[in-house]
Amino acid sequence: MALFKLFFALLLLCTGTYGAKFTFVNKCEYTVWPGILTGSGTPPLETTGFELPQQSSRSLQAPNGWSGRFWGRTGCKFNGTGPGSCSTADCGSGQVECNGAGAAPPATLAEFTLGSGSQGSQDFYDVSLVDGYNLPMIVEASGGSSGMCAATGCVTDLNKYCPDELKVSNGDACKSACEAFGKPEYCCSGAHNTPETCKPSAYAAIFKMACPRAYSYAYDDLTSTFTCTGADYTITFCTSIPTSHTAVVNATPSTTNGNEQQAAMSSAPSPGTSGSGSGPEPEPMMRTSGSSDSRRNHSLSTLQFLFIASAFIFFF
Repeated sequence: MALFKLFFALLLLCTGTYGAKFTFVNKCEYTVWPGILTGSGTPPLETTGFELPQQSSRSLQAPNGWSGRFWGRTGCKFNGTGPGSCSTADCGSGQVECNGAGAAPPATLAEFTLGSGSQGSQDFYDVSLVDGYNLPMIVEASGGSSGMCAATGCVTDLNKYCPDELKVSNGDACKSACEAFGKPEYCCSGAHNTPETCKPSAYAAIFKMACPRAYSYAYDDLTSTFTCTGADYTITFCTSIPTSHTAVVNATPSTTNGNEQQAAMSSAPSPGTSGSGSGPEPEPMMRTSGSSDSRRNHSLSTLQFLFIASAFIFFF
């Protein structure tokens, strides 16, 4: 592994292909084991998973054009006497390294597609709850320009507000409605695999109300995908509340800058999905629709979404 790290660093230095630096910070009251899945066609980072003790950090360098996703595993047991596992977001490798495997949902995901390094080439990034939620995570850009370069993520502990039917049995994670029910109207598949036919459910509204900048369902693009050029990124687990950036992350992004935002969406990959190994090129987790009665019950208006989400969080 040491030789691989040295080779990786020399390769980047010789080719001049340094892209973004990713710094992982653990502010949880427990150890987190970040997992990393690299998209096909881009070189892997120096590790695919590592231990990150409480109040510690670690940085990794990525090349230009890199794409992939990060997540935090919790409740892991790796004692060296046999295959290990994690209670949430396990990648199933049995090791600290994920070795090309993705996160088993529910998992909070941070997804990136870095620019090629050419003039004006943008990075695209998001935090997705499409595969459910297991712990708070925020992404912050630094040193970048030419783009929104905004903080995004979810600082709210959604496990406290998770509906009973979405809770993982021990309460350490919250499933997506698609994973919990498997119904087309929740999964944006089949007849519901377009932005026009896939609408957010009342469950997605709860996620969106708590975390306005994170993906709550597959086509939640306009308020959930962000761009920046030439930035480094900090991925923080369990950010302390209150913080200077909590209000920013909890604020709903403006969608009035329509031309720039739509242009960004047209050239960005669609983020959102599939923790357990379908590849990290952010492809939306497609879901479908059932009967018109089912759609009437679950595809409510935006106003109804907000009302239901507000009422649920208030009474919980």
